[in-house]
Amino acid sequence: MPESGQNTTPGHIATAAPAPGSPGGEAAEAPGTTATGGTAGTTTTAAATATTGAPAPIAPAPTAARRTGLLVTLVLGGLTALPPLSMDMYLPALPEVTGALGAPAATVQLTLTACLAGMALGQLVVGPMSDRWGRRRPLLIGMVVYVLATAVCALAPTAELLIGFRLLQGLAGAAGIVIARAVVRDLYDGVEMARFFSTLMLISGVAPIIAPLIGGQILRITDWRGVFHVLTVIGVLLTFVVWRFLGETLPPERRHEGGVGEALRTMKGLLADRVFTGYMLTGGFAFAALFAYISASPFVVQEIYGASPQTFSLLFGLNSIGLVAVGQVNGKLLVGRVSLDKALGWGLGIILLAGIALLLMTSGVFGEVGLVPVAAGLFVLMSAMGLAMPNTNAQALMRTPHAAGSASALLGTTSFLVGAVASPLVGIAGEHTAVPMAVVQLSCGVLALACFLGLCQPWRTARTKTATGA
Repeated sequence: MPESGQNTTPGHIATAAPAPGSPGGEAAEAPGTTATGGTAGTTTTAAATATTGAPAPIAPAPTAARRTGLLVTLVLGGLTALPPLSMDMYLPALPEVTGALGAPAATVQLTLTACLAGMALGQLVVGPMSDRWGRRRPLLIGMVVYVLATAVCALAPTAELLIGFRLLQGLAGAAGIVIARAVVRDLYDGVEMARFFSTLMLISGVAPIIAPLIGGQILRITDWRGVFHVLTVIGVLLTFVVWRFLGETLPPERRHEGGVGEALRTMKGLLADRVFTGYMLTGGFAFAALFAYISASPFVVQEIYGASPQTFSLLFGLNSIGLVAVGQVNGKLLVGRVSLDKALGWGLGIILLAGIALLLMTSGVFGEVGLVPVAAGLFVLMSAMGLAMPNTNAQALMRTPHAAGSASALLGTTSFLVGAVASPLVGIAGEHTAVPMAVVQLSCGVLALACFLGLCQPWRTARTKTATGA
């Protein structure tokens, strides 16, 4: 496996080495590679030793490393929060857009579908680009295109033009999602990467909570176009911060040469790795269960159980807080003490149990149940995502230091596409039952656990570690 440390040459971000004795990674050996422990931030690289024959530079002082780490965390958090802001800030404005542009509701709904499709497909393009040209250049290009597309959305005179530029907005915004994950893989390894993903969830998890509230407040003082004006300003500020503070994290010696054909071969090789594919599908189905909740909960909570919009907003916020809180428990308490696969297995098991409980309650097995038990089941299911999602990403990316951009693209695209397929299924039986939501969530939980056990086979990794004394 290529080295996990980072050079401290100018223009590259360095991170402090972990304390001696800190736990290593939990990934199994990839084909043709040797697994290594988590040593992110060490300054020794194979390339540097081979060319100079001299010891690598001493790691930066802990204080400077912490300052750099905080800055990188905030920048990457902003990049991962931008797509949810782009989607959710716009939701309260949908009825107004329908009237203002004289378009039917079904047509205006395509502005959401276009943005989501752009985010899914854009990752397949930007990920391999970042493996070839480094992280900064594709990210800055994507951010500039995002700003321009968002500005045109604010001026769009027709629904068709708005749909087209929402697609472009999603394609460009995908750069932030995929490159943020790739940068984390460049800087961290092992349990340190899992911890960082949990910290990143704290920042990015706030976006879906506050985005509809921000959108609603914007509509109090201006029209729907004001939402895109605000998103344009956010995009400009984030582009400046990336340009000014986020250095290149992929050294030239670790970049890939070649065009589309090389990118496709890289992705084919990643998909041929059974364990990587297992983590990819596990994360995709877990995300689909989350997406089923996002799609169905407004209807289930307000229409079926008669809650007010304010109550729905409160429950939505509590569930998001549960997800973020469990993510922090994972990063601060579990990672380093419990194997990543074990924590991931716990998360999937809880999702499965919550799905079973929700199906029993919504199908009438326990008679007529009120909103409180159903809301409790949704809270448990959502909170368990804080164990499943960061550990899935960490385990998958630990196997792919040689192609973190392409791997990140496959992870993100799979999650979005599987989520997009699951989303319309929650309303397949009509407007008067929450059973389809529970069925989709339970099915996604079963499939996620099946992929984890059948493809990742975590017990084989644990047996290998025991046999080698690792």
